[in-house]
This record gives sequence, C-alpha cells and structure tokens, in this order.
Amino acid sequence: MTMADWQNLSDRVNNVAPSATLAVDSKAKAMKAQGIDIVAYGAGEPNFPTPDYIVDAAAAACRDPKNHRYTPTAGLPELREAIARKTLRDSGYEVSPDQVVVTNGGKQSVYEVFQLLLNPGDEVIIPAPYWTSYPEVVKLAGGTPVPVFSGAEQGFEPDIDKIEAARTARTKAIIVTSPSNPTGAVWSRETIKAIGQWAVEHHVWVVSDEIYEHLNYDGVKTAYVGAEVPEVRNQLLVLNGVAKTYAMTGWRVGWTIAPPEVAKAQIKLQSHMTSNVANVSQRAALAAVAGDLSAVAAMREAFDKRRRAIVAALNEIPGVHCPMPTGAFYAFANIEELLGKPLGANGSVAHSSQEFAALLLDEGHVAAVPGEAFGAPGYLRFSYALSDEDLAKGMRYFKEWIG
Repeated sequence: MTMADWQNLSDRVNNVAPSATLAVDSKAKAMKAQGIDIVAYGAGEPNFPTPDYIVDAAAAACRDPKNHRYTPTAGLPELREAIARKTLRDSGYEVSPDQVVVTNGGKQSVYEVFQLLLNPGDEVIIPAPYWTSYPEVVKLAGGTPVPVFSGAEQGFEPDIDKIEAARTARTKAIIVTSPSNPTGAVWSRETIKAIGQWAVEHHVWVVSDEIYEHLNYDGVKTAYVGAEVPEVRNQLLVLNGVAKTYAMTGWRVGWTIAPPEVAKAQIKLQSHMTSNVANVSQRAALAAVAGDLSAVAAMREAFDKRRRAIVAALNEIPGVHCPMPTGAFYAFANIEELLGKPLGANGSVAHSSQEFAALLLDEGHVAAVPGEAFGAPGYLRFSYALSDEDLAKGMRYFKEWIG
C-alpha cells in the first residue's frame, strides 16, 4: 500500500480531534525524556499512590485462579452490588445492581452511552467549557455537538434559558458535569434541578458525569440530578469511576448507571467491544467502593492547599486572571490580555491560547492545556494534582517566562 492508501481512513475517525490533554501530556513527557526540566499541569491525574488496602486486595486477587477467567460482561456481581450501595450512600437514591455496567475506565462509559443514544444527526447540548472528549464521542456516534457557553462572570455555570434556546427538534441529550473538568465549578442545586426538570419536560436524555463528585471545597456540595429530580431517573445515565476519588487512573474501572433496558443494551454493545473489565482491577475497585471515603478526605485536604496556592500564584502573574474553583483539581485561567503581546526573552507573540500554550511549553517549560480544547478560547487549564514543590516551581517558571 502507498502512503495515500493508508491515509484513506474512515471519515468517522478523520473527523475526530485527538485528545488535547493527552497530546500536551505526551509532548511534556517527551521533552522530559530529553532531559528538559518540564513542569506538567496537563493530565488530570492525582499524584498520590492508590491506597494500600486497595492494592492489597488486587495483589490477593492475582493469586486466586477465579480471577484468571472471564467474568460477566456487566462486571462482577458483587462489584455491581457495591456500586449500587455506594450510589445510595453518596447520591441519596436507590438503584439496583442490574442498572450498573462496569466499564474499562470512565471514558469507555462515555463512549458507549452515546453509541446507545444517538442516531445520525441527533444533537447533544454540551455546556461549555466542557471536557475535551465530549464533542468527539458525540461525533463518533454520528451526533452533532451543540456547545452552550457560560463564562467566568457566571461562575462557568450554565443558564437554563440559553440551554432552552439551543434546543431543537433533534435534541436528544444534554451533558451534566459537576464538579466540572476543566473549570472546577460546582453547579448549584438550583441549576441541577432546573436542568433535570427541563429534560423531563422536553423528553431529553440526561448524561451526568459525576466522576469528581467527592472533590469539593469551601463547604460546597455536589448536587445529583437523580436525587434533585426523581422523575428524571427513567431518562438518566450516570457516568462514574474510581480514578479520581481513589487515585486509580491506571486501574481503568468506570461504570454507567442506567435504566434497566438501557443497561441491557450497553451490555450487548460491550460484549462485542471488550467483554469484561480485568478481574484484578474489578477486585481493586470493589475494595475501593465498598470502603469508606477516608482516602479521598486526605487527598482533598492536599488538593485544597494546592488549589489556593495555584490560584494565588496565577493571579500574581500580570495579565492572568483565575477565579477560585470549588471542585475537582483544575484551575481555569484567562490569559486573553497576554495575546498579541511579546512574550519571554525571545519576544514571541501568541495570537490564541493554543499558540500561547505551545510557547509556554517550548520556551517556559510549563505544560498547560489550551482553552480551545474545552470550547473556551483565551483560557488555559492547569491541573493542580501534582506535588506542592512542582506546583510552586511551575508557577515560578511561568512568571519568569512572562518577564
């Protein structure tokens, strides 16, 4: 085959943008491998080890031959039961184990949900700034992403009137994500309730990504649409996983909670994609979700300290403005005042936040994700899920580069 033949791939994949967060992380790691001192704020990955009791459960599972075999596609029965109990504990409403489908990380859950819901041309309302993969998985399912932007002046919280203005006859679903990646915003109970009631009125599916549910600060609490609007549960799909709460990004265990008939359809789809999640990872996840939340409490305390430190440091840099987030582990900073101006010792000029992020990495040796990846040009996302020392060093590099 010629190179042209290899490039003649499907329109489906050619129309999808690569993950910006992973691209930034990969370039930062490549530069580190060359011996360059890079501080990476790109990937949303806690720098803590997985708690010992979870690792111990996985180690024991490795030696049990029953974990060397296939399990049901939907997941270990005891894990599905534990996730149902955890949902009652944390979200405040009951689900049955047959509504739970265990997936290979939260991202597989996101992908599968839109494969289940969408036909070509169906529209999905995506409050922006949004996680970078949402529009792409919608497009992979043949759907059309419909971003609805809310800026810092609104606390990055969606407005129900703007959502209604975006609704058409093709609107099939809306995404709820609180606490938010990339902004760290935690949407109010009033907003969550308004979206749920709107969805019920207009027969729109709600896809609620709750993976950052336990990372809240300043007394702010996560509101759950399934609890606030019980009547939405027949059209609600909840996405979650152990990655952020228990520092288990590499274990790759997520799940969907859906109405029983939708869960059956997801199991059918997953049976042809990946079969079951790795048994050892499922045993580790079982230890995590069946236990208490003391591990996340300790991590949240550390994140809170870093949150305050990074926001203070960003706001000390001339031309940078960063509101205080109340959830997740991201700071979302506006750098519009720095665009079009000479930067660094070389006097380089960036005309977009994407160009700015590239220069900041190449010249300033600081990796952040540009706002274009989140439907928010003019911003940079900084993950503060890194050590206190690296956080302080990276902010120093940034400020020195600006000059």
